[in-house]
Amino acid sequence: MEFHASTDFELYPLPPRVFFTPHHGSASDPQQVHISIAGTDRIRVTWITDDKTVPSIVEYGIEPGTYHAKATGDNNSSYQFLNYTSGSIHHVSIGPLEPNTTYYYRCGGHGPEFSFKTPPSTFPLEIAIVGDLGQSDWTKSTLQGLGSKDYDLLLLPGDLSYANNRQPLWDSFGRLVEPAASRRPWMVTQGNHEMEGYLVGEAESFRAYNARWLMPHKQSGSTSNLYYSFDVAGGAHVIMLGSCTEFELGSDQYKWLVADLAGIDRKATPWVVVSVHMPWYNTNYGHQGDGEGMRVAMEELLYKARVDVVFAGHVHAYERFTRIYDNEADPAGPVYITIGTGGYHGGIEPSFKEPKPALSMHRDARFGHGRLRILDAKRAHWSWHPNESDVAEDELWLTCLAAASSS
Repeated sequence: MEFHASTDFELYPLPPRVFFTPHHGSASDPQQVHISIAGTDRIRVTWITDDKTVPSIVEYGIEPGTYHAKATGDNNSSYQFLNYTSGSIHHVSIGPLEPNTTYYYRCGGHGPEFSFKTPPSTFPLEIAIVGDLGQSDWTKSTLQGLGSKDYDLLLLPGDLSYANNRQPLWDSFGRLVEPAASRRPWMVTQGNHEMEGYLVGEAESFRAYNARWLMPHKQSGSTSNLYYSFDVAGGAHVIMLGSCTEFELGSDQYKWLVADLAGIDRKATPWVVVSVHMPWYNTNYGHQGDGEGMRVAMEELLYKARVDVVFAGHVHAYERFTRIYDNEADPAGPVYITIGTGGYHGGIEPSFKEPKPALSMHRDARFGHGRLRILDAKRAHWSWHPNESDVAEDELWLTCLAAASSS
C-alpha cells in the first residue's frame, strides 16, 4: 500500500493497547484473505495485494494442491483516503459448491494455499457471533476462543477494525483475522466506527468498509452494502441491518426490510435471525438510548414477522433479554442479545443499572463470544463463552416462533 506510516500515525496516533499486524509476504502474495456467502451455493473470496498487476482469479478444488476449477472476478479496485492508497482489492465469487465440503484454494495464481468449509445444506447449523472486535490483546483472546471449537459461519454486528481514519489499521485488521476469516464465512454489518470522513463538512462515509468487506446485498435485493440478507442451511434466514444508515419509515432500508420479511416462507425457512449494531434494549449505562430511533421505526416489523432472535454490538458487555415487544415481555417477540464483547481497546463497560430490570435475564462484563446452534426446525441452543472460562456461562434453549405458532 502506498502510505506513509509515520505521517499517518502522527496524524492519528494509535490508542493504548492497539497493536499493528504487519505483512511479511511479497507484494504479489495475497493478504487479508476472507470469505463470505455470496448466494445459495457460492462463496466470495476477498483479498488484497500490494502488486496491482496480480489478476483477480481464484483456483480451487476438493484436494490439496489440485485445482479443478477457476473463477475470475471483477477488475481489482482500490481507494484513497488522505495520503493513503489501498492495495488492489480483489473480490471473486466461486461456485457452484457442494455443501458441508472442504475446498482448497489459491488467490491470484500465486502464494499460499488456503482452505474453507462450506456451510451445511440442512441443520444442525453452528453460528458464532461477536461484535466490536478491534485489535487488542483482548481481541486475540476472543479469536482463540472462537477457534477452540468449530463453527459454520460467523456474524459480526459492526465495529470491525476501529481504524477510525487510520487506514493502515484496516490492513492490520485484515491480517489479524485472516486465519479465521479465510476458513469460514464471516458475515458483517457496519457500526459507527466504520463511518469515516476527513473533510470539513463532508458526510461521513463507509469508503473503506464498503471496499474491503463486500457482502451479498445485491443477491438479496438491497441497493446498499450496509444492509442485506442471506439464507443458510436450507432453513435459516439471516438479516443484517444497518444501524448507521437511514432506517426511518419510508427510507430505502425500511422498504427493503418490509419486502425481505414478506418474502420469507416460514414453512420452508423456519428460523429468522437479525443483526444490528446498536442494541434496541440495554440496561448498561454505556450507550443508553443509541438504538432507540431504530427500535421505534422497525421493531413492529420484526415482531409481526416473528423474528426469533436479534443480536447487537456497540455496548462492550454481554446482556441477554427475555422475549420482548415494545418494552414489555412478550412470548411472541424476539430474544434480544447484546454481544459487543470482541476486544474493544478501551476496555469493557462494567456498569449496569441496578436493581436488574425484570426484562434482563443475564449480564456479564467480560470479553468473549456466543454460539447459536440450530438443531432442527424447532429447537436451537444459545451459549455465551467469556474468554476467561472454558465453559458456557449463560445458556438458553430457544423454540422457533414459526414452529410454535403452527403447532
